[in-house]
Amino acid sequence: MEHITLLIGIVIVTALVFDFTNGFHDTANAMATTISTGALKPKTAVAMSAVLNLVGAFLSVEVAKTISGGIIDESAGIRPEVIFAGLVGAIVWNMLTWLAGLPSSSSHALFGGLIGATLVSVGAHGVNGDKVVMKVLIPALAAPVVAGLAAMLATKLTYRIGRNSDPKATAKGYRAGQIASAGLVSLAHGTNDAQKTMGVITLALITGGVVAPHADPPMWVIVSAGTAIALGTYLGGWRIIRTMGKGLTDIEAPQGFAAQTGAAATILASSHLGFALSTTQVCSGSVMGSGVGRKGAVVRWSTAGRMVAAWGLTLPAAGLVAAGAALLAGQGAWGIAGVAVLALAACTAIWLASRRKPIDHSNVNELPVEPQGAVTAAIAAVSPPPAGPVAPLAATIPAPAAVATPVATPVDAAPATA
Repeated sequence: MEHITLLIGIVIVTALVFDFTNGFHDTANAMATTISTGALKPKTAVAMSAVLNLVGAFLSVEVAKTISGGIIDESAGIRPEVIFAGLVGAIVWNMLTWLAGLPSSSSHALFGGLIGATLVSVGAHGVNGDKVVMKVLIPALAAPVVAGLAAMLATKLTYRIGRNSDPKATAKGYRAGQIASAGLVSLAHGTNDAQKTMGVITLALITGGVVAPHADPPMWVIVSAGTAIALGTYLGGWRIIRTMGKGLTDIEAPQGFAAQTGAAATILASSHLGFALSTTQVCSGSVMGSGVGRKGAVVRWSTAGRMVAAWGLTLPAAGLVAAGAALLAGQGAWGIAGVAVLALAACTAIWLASRRKPIDHSNVNELPVEPQGAVTAAIAAVSPPPAGPVAPLAATIPAPAAVATPVATPVDAAPATA
C-alpha cells in the first residue's frame, strides 16, 4: 500500500467540502416543515438535525459501497484527478441551486459529476451502466412518486381520524410527532447522504492504492464525512428551507408529521438496500403529497415545476461541468490548480450574489414572492379557502371585473373610489 499523496489529499479535502455543501443544501429535507409550522425554532431544528446526521453516518456503509465499487469501475483506469473533477462539478451545481433556493439532489449532482468526468477521461467502459440504471435512475423516478402518494394518503387519513377533535387539543401531539419524525428523517439522511462522501473518499483511496479494492470505508473516513455533513447541516440552508417549508404549499402540523414519517421510512429502506437515493426528491415529493392530501390546500405548481426541472438538469449539468474540469485537470499539475482556482472563484461569486438578498433564521418563514402560475390560480379559484395561513393566498386572486356584487359594502366601495 502507498501513502496518501498530495493529489489524494486534495481529493479528500474536496470531497469533504462537497459533504459540507450537501449538509446545508439538504437541511431542508428534514427540518423545513418543522420550522414552517413552528414545531421547533429554526436554530434548534438545524442543531438537532446536525447531531442526528452525525449519528446516522455510523449506522451503515451499504450506500458507500455502492459509490466506491458500483457506479464507477475503479479498475478501468480511474485516477484521483478524475474524482476531483467530478466533485468540482457537484459542488458548483449545489451552490447554484442553493442560490436559486431550489431543492435539487446533491446525490445526483455527485453521480453526474463522477459520470461526466469518467466518460471524458476513460470512456464509457468506466461507468457501470446497469448499476446506474438500477440503483440511481429507477429510484430517482420512483421515490418521489411513492413518497408523494404515501404522504397524500397519510395526510387524508390523519385529517379524517382527527376531524371531530379539537385542533388546539391535538396540536401539541402533532407537533411532538413532527419533531420525532423530523429527527428520524435527519437520522436517515445521515445513513444515506453522508455515506456518499465516504464512498467517494474510499474510491480515491482505492485508485491511489492506499486501500484494497472493494474495501469498506476506514473509520477515519466515516468520522470525517459525518462531521462535515453535520457542520454543513448546522449552518442551515435557509434559502431551500424557505422553498420547502413555504414555497410549495402551506403546511400544518398534521401534514408535516405525515410527510416526514413517509419520507423517513422510504430513505431508511433504501439505505438498507444500498440504493443511493435522493433524499431531496423523497422529501419534496412528500411535501407536495401532503399539500394534495389536505382539503383546501394549494400546491404552488409553478415552484414545483421549477424544482422538477432542476431535478432533470442535475445529472447532465453537473456532468458537463465535471467533464470540462476533467479535461483541464488531465493536463497535469497546472491543470489541477486551474480547476481549483476556477471552482473557488465560482463559489465565491455565488456566495457574494446570495448576500444581496440574505435569508437566515430570522426571515426563513416569510412567504417567497413569485408570480402566481396559471395552474395555481385555477386551483385556488375553485378550491374552498383553507383555514389558517393559506387564506391570504386565495384572497390575493383578483375577482373578474365583469362579476358584479349584489350589495356594495364600504369595503367593496373603497377600491372603486381610489
